[in-house]
Amino acid sequence: MNSPQAKATTSPLVAASSTLALVHYLDRQGVLDIPTVERIAGFNKNELADPDLRIPAERHYRLWEHAEKVTGDPAVGLHAGQVVDPDRMGLVGHVFFNCDTLGEAVTQYVRLHRLINESVILSFEQTGEQAILTWQADTPGHYCRQDMDRTLAAALCRTRHFIHPSIVAEWAEIAHRKPGYADEYQRLLGGPVFFGCSATRLAFSSHHLSHPIPHRNPYVYSAVLKQVNAVLARLQSRRTFGRKIRRLISRQMSTDRIDADTLAKQCHMSRQRRAWISRAGGGSPQGQSLALRGVGPLRIGRNRFPAGFFRAQRLQPRVQALDRDGTGPVPRPPPEHRQWRRAGMSIADVPWLPLALALIYLAAAACIYR
Repeated sequence: MNSPQAKATTSPLVAASSTLALVHYLDRQGVLDIPTVERIAGFNKNELADPDLRIPAERHYRLWEHAEKVTGDPAVGLHAGQVVDPDRMGLVGHVFFNCDTLGEAVTQYVRLHRLINESVILSFEQTGEQAILTWQADTPGHYCRQDMDRTLAAALCRTRHFIHPSIVAEWAEIAHRKPGYADEYQRLLGGPVFFGCSATRLAFSSHHLSHPIPHRNPYVYSAVLKQVNAVLARLQSRRTFGRKIRRLISRQMSTDRIDADTLAKQCHMSRQRRAWISRAGGGSPQGQSLALRGVGPLRIGRNRFPAGFFRAQRLQPRVQALDRDGTGPVPRPPPEHRQWRRAGMSIADVPWLPLALALIYLAAAACIYR
């Protein structure tokens, strides 16, 4: 069977272990149709057992839609996530539950999340006495309700099973609309749940971060972490520069803070280019984010309005000058300079004294022969 992973190099990928976990859940429910699952996933069941295999996120999400249909269970994601099977955990799961403390485990989870799902951005922050995990899909088309349900349920249920059973969420924000099974969220998470938010966020008490992880094996941790780091190093980035910009903007928009200068620094832009973005945005965060979206390659037509130009042709020479020498837009010379500048001359290079003498000579000759 042809590998879609090889064909769609720019598509975000998901670890096949996540897909295989869903396949095992369907098998336990007695509704597994292997030919249909293999057709949707693009791989046969044995290939999905490869720990290094990654499949396109779109196929993984279509499999979740199939799972909801064949089980007749809209909350299939929540129910599948509550199944804790140490024998079927992926590499990142083994790293997580062999760390020293929960705080270290969360740090590793955020760092390695790209190995699990490239289409979702995971971030972590501490505010006061709360620790908050945020999942943000890089595009609306990559948001899957069932997969997000499974992610939340698995994160909390595994933490309770391996670390401490009393850990609960203080509150949760869910990006999708309130479903018919909304009551199950609060029973599972333990705190109030809000739907229709800009991103999915899970808050818990920060004092849990110092909680030691029982039954950890430092030898397993060292061996698995070494393997995971090797996989992460081999994983070449398929994200274009423009996609990276969109993901960073989506992450900041979820917190209602858009800082174009910070985004530009994260993309390793020069100071001059960051200054251009600031000018192109007209000083507004929204305009600057639009200008950022057009960078790499810089889309002149898309950015002419936030940059203050009606025609793209007026913005073109300034951007070309910026890309040529990195010093910023070059002011357009006044009309009287243009002809001499094309010849490589300036006003100071023009022989003014001989011209003046010639004009005086012509005026005197006209007076004599009049």
